[in-house]
Amino acid sequence: MLSLPVPVLPLAVRPRTRTALVTSADRSFRQRLSETLTGLRWQVREAENGAQAWAAAQAVPPDAIIVDSWLPDLDLAEFLKDFRGSFPEMDLVTAGGSFAQESPRGPYRQELLYALRRSQDTDTAVWNTAPALGCPILPPGSLHADLPPLAALPALSPRPSAGAPAQLPAPANLPAPSQQMRPIGELAATERLPELIGNAAVMLEVSRRIRLVAPRLTPVLIEGPTGSGKELVAEALHRLSPRSRKPFVAINCAAIPEALLEAELFGHTRGAFTGAVQGRVGRIESADGGTLFLDEIGEMPLGLQSKLLRFVECGELQRVGDNETVKVDVRIVAATHQPLAQHTQAGKFRSDLYYRLAVFLIRTPSLAEHPEDLPLLVDHFVQQMGRDAPVKRVAPAALAKLAAHDWPGNVRELEHVLERAAILAGDEALLTSREIDFGLAVN
Repeated sequence: MLSLPVPVLPLAVRPRTRTALVTSADRSFRQRLSETLTGLRWQVREAENGAQAWAAAQAVPPDAIIVDSWLPDLDLAEFLKDFRGSFPEMDLVTAGGSFAQESPRGPYRQELLYALRRSQDTDTAVWNTAPALGCPILPPGSLHADLPPLAALPALSPRPSAGAPAQLPAPANLPAPSQQMRPIGELAATERLPELIGNAAVMLEVSRRIRLVAPRLTPVLIEGPTGSGKELVAEALHRLSPRSRKPFVAINCAAIPEALLEAELFGHTRGAFTGAVQGRVGRIESADGGTLFLDEIGEMPLGLQSKLLRFVECGELQRVGDNETVKVDVRIVAATHQPLAQHTQAGKFRSDLYYRLAVFLIRTPSLAEHPEDLPLLVDHFVQQMGRDAPVKRVAPAALAKLAAHDWPGNVRELEHVLERAAILAGDEALLTSREIDFGLAVN
């Protein structure tokens, strides 16, 4: 009888190692999620903020990225939009378990959701404090709704030290996390800083971020349209910091000619250039022990950016015309109306400098984003003008005209309109539509 050879089955091919990038400012959350993903045979990299996530993804693109619902340095919606544009094939999920609507249906979603559930079951924080672009907020407990137990997840591979699939129990019917963190829209108006007029949610969020980062030495980047109060935010950061008794030195990088900006920042020695009849201490050195505010940092020339980068890295500067270095201790706060993240990709701004300045991001909203605060702002400015003259009132029809304006110049434009109207009104106690029309016509 002819015996047939026993077919030799090929050995199971070990699945390709999958990589995930976990992005969150919460170290304990990153650790919990990383441990769970590692148990599911993922290789995990961690990022504390959006800038680190960008750098890590550009170096070695992961298969998936899990992003916290709040980033300390970048606006979440803009981050998700830009990230999706640069990595369209990557699974992108927020910490609440929501996938971007246009995200491709990747093969690892059940594993990612399971890992999120496991890490969040032991956490009482509510991560979804702000909606992400294309990622609807899930109600508490909905993350547990339709997930299968771990044994039913597809394509799971064994742990390196075991020959059987990992058997982590899948908890069922767990209670929803307790809401210890209030949603942004529910922040109390009493938490608003006195410098920032307005009780809209976007304004209260600015105050919240200032209070969070002010006590630290962390560099801060303030982004927002012209006239939205970026310098007020910088002054509030200094006032609430341990450096409040030291100097607050501001410099507008767009207002000083390129040829003089280096000497203005770093100082110069006598005879360093034509007209330097004596040495001078620069703005950076003048802020020693305090806060240096670099307004319109996006206008700084590329050549000078490299010199500023060296100071940011080591805290040492070299005056123009001098061979000696000077050690200076300052906290840097920068501001811009330009989209610096996009400018770094286009080569218009140094990416390494951007990542060092944008450790923590605060965005000042345009006036069009919180029109409900217009009456408060109007009252604030007329009271302010009343310090040197009788306080004026604004007629309801005049206030309606102000509300109908689109305010391209934001809060600064509103202040100037009211000032012009008050001058035209003279001794009259009431600002009417006539004066407001005059104030608006100048623009």
